[in-house]
Amino acid sequence: MKKLISSVVVASSIIVTSSALAQQTLQLAHNAAEGNPKWDASELFAQLVEEATDGEINVDVGGNAQYGDDMEAISQMRLGTLALSANSQGATSSVVPQFAILGLPFLFDSLPTAWRVMDGEVGEELKRLAEEEGLVLLAFWDNGIRHISNSVKPIESPEDLKGMMIRTPPDEMTVDIFEAMGASATPMNFAELYIALQQGVVDGQENPLMNIYSSKLYEVQDYISMTGHKYEPTLVMMSKMVWDSLSPEHQEAIQEAALEAGEFNRQASLEADEELKGRMIEAGVEFNEVDQQSFIEATSSVYDAWREQYPELVDMVVEAAQRNAQ
Repeated sequence: MKKLISSVVVASSIIVTSSALAQQTLQLAHNAAEGNPKWDASELFAQLVEEATDGEINVDVGGNAQYGDDMEAISQMRLGTLALSANSQGATSSVVPQFAILGLPFLFDSLPTAWRVMDGEVGEELKRLAEEEGLVLLAFWDNGIRHISNSVKPIESPEDLKGMMIRTPPDEMTVDIFEAMGASATPMNFAELYIALQQGVVDGQENPLMNIYSSKLYEVQDYISMTGHKYEPTLVMMSKMVWDSLSPEHQEAIQEAALEAGEFNRQASLEADEELKGRMIEAGVEFNEVDQQSFIEATSSVYDAWREQYPELVDMVVEAAQRNAQ
């Protein structure tokens, strides 16, 4: 594994090239596999930053958790020992709990609705909260609407989940949702998931189709149930310590690159589901639709619990989702 750069190195490291330009290398961590929209958007982001800064900043992308899993990446960014990450909502909510509210069950009717909410006042409030914890939120990329896969049976209603062990991210919101539906929620890092499914440590898991496909989880799961139970963004963040060490020109270049790569990422996510569903059906996976209303009713208590903790923000997010619905 490549050695992580320290905050001192991040702030002052200069490599003199043959053209006598100063070049600074910033590492970006993410946990996605090659072929995932997060992987492709991260590579595009690196390219855009290099072009916009005339090669003065190089972004070294470490996919497949090469620079640590999402939780490790957040810790390292807050310490200034890692510059950037395209991180999960679940891991980020361990530091800024309010991010979990974007994952309230059945909150958004479509991906574009979620994007409009995050690009408005809700996103601005979350950016402010992230900065208080040493994280500069550059962009909301997309991590899709999530569905359930398992190796036991089709899931058609919440009753089918009772007694099943379902892997969730280390994310309080997702745990709350699955416990409300009667499953045994089992938080686990994504990097451990394939082996856990293969060995039967857990019965199933939940992810958008693009993650299930790119990480080959469908190889060890017989059923995918199209629950659409929650949405998650990918949060592109930068260490505030590193951000503050950059010139305004370099800050602007990085910000614009994150937004442009985010547009690419969102479009790729939007196009993924039908294509990938067909590929996995060809591979022998059985898909089924669900009685979504029964899932909505089963998870209504999750709203009550989170509204008790964050009443104003929950109301803001719910109202924005309704206002921006297609």
